[in-house]
Amino acid sequence: MFQNKSFRTLSCIAGMAVAAGLAGCSKAVVLHPAGDVAAQQAHMVVTATWLMMIIIVPVIALTLLFAWKYRQGNTEAAYEPEWHHSTSLELVIWTVPLFIVIALGALTWIGTHKLDPYRPLDRIGEERALPSDVKPLEVQVVALDWKWLFFYPEQGIATVNELAAPVDRPIVFKITASTTMNAFYVPDLAGMIYAMPGMQTELHAVINHTGVFKGMSSHYSGAGFSGMTFQFHGLSNEGFAQWIARAKAEGKSLDREAYLDLAKPSERDPVQRFATVEAGLYDKVLNRCAEAAKMCMHDMMAIDAHGGASYVRAMGLSLPQNLCTARNSSQIVAALQARNANRVVAQ
Repeated sequence: MFQNKSFRTLSCIAGMAVAAGLAGCSKAVVLHPAGDVAAQQAHMVVTATWLMMIIIVPVIALTLLFAWKYRQGNTEAAYEPEWHHSTSLELVIWTVPLFIVIALGALTWIGTHKLDPYRPLDRIGEERALPSDVKPLEVQVVALDWKWLFFYPEQGIATVNELAAPVDRPIVFKITASTTMNAFYVPDLAGMIYAMPGMQTELHAVINHTGVFKGMSSHYSGAGFSGMTFQFHGLSNEGFAQWIARAKAEGKSLDREAYLDLAKPSERDPVQRFATVEAGLYDKVLNRCAEAAKMCMHDMMAIDAHGGASYVRAMGLSLPQNLCTARNSSQIVAALQARNANRVVAQ
């Protein structure tokens, strides 16, 4: 009775495991993506797996075979306690894995250079070269706590937790973060790319099928991380134009004050659309000077590159108190550049 009950329990657990496995396989996005870059990455994963299986499968099979053949109860197996070496066996054991490692190394080296996220695309699909007259769609991405903000500089709009792009048009993502390090990931599009405050990473990708695809944060960033998801819409050219028109018609204005309010931590935010965006707002976010009283990082680095505040004072620049603040930083940079330019002309 007890054995039958245990058997039924184990059968139930095994059935649930199989069902869970099959459910996972029915949506194997990483191996069946809708974008060409992700498809090439999936091909690399499958190829590398098959190469490794050349070693793994024979090793497992031989392990089981040896365990069965040389079991204690098999009195017919040859017993050779003095055996210690076989040149043929050594050649097989070392040569085959060596070739596999060389093949994996070559595959990885070529793939990592070809699929470098900073490298512009040279094709939009398998056996489909990139048309020379196609201009990539630029999307500026900001990881906030805990939501995604997308700028479309060419179209002049912005959205929260909603992304769209035309099918078969290259996309160049420029990615940063407001405060916390994060990771931008659309499995159907390409691999994950980190978003870091004060830094800009890039990703070149393309979507080849229409549909709605899941985007997410793949790097833990705090309490609202689990809800930091968004929808990526692959649209036709007409559908994308309609999506832009809808944002312009329904959206509001995104200026510096609105951004600072949006950047406050919040969880599971609904989709928002902005019909207009303040000029240079993304650059201010990238350079960590969205707040009016903060100096932009590029101004600070430019001043440091010219010698810093002590150099500014030594040059006798007639600025308020010779202090480098957010208000006069641009003036200091311009004065230093003009002085250096005059020196070059004089020489």
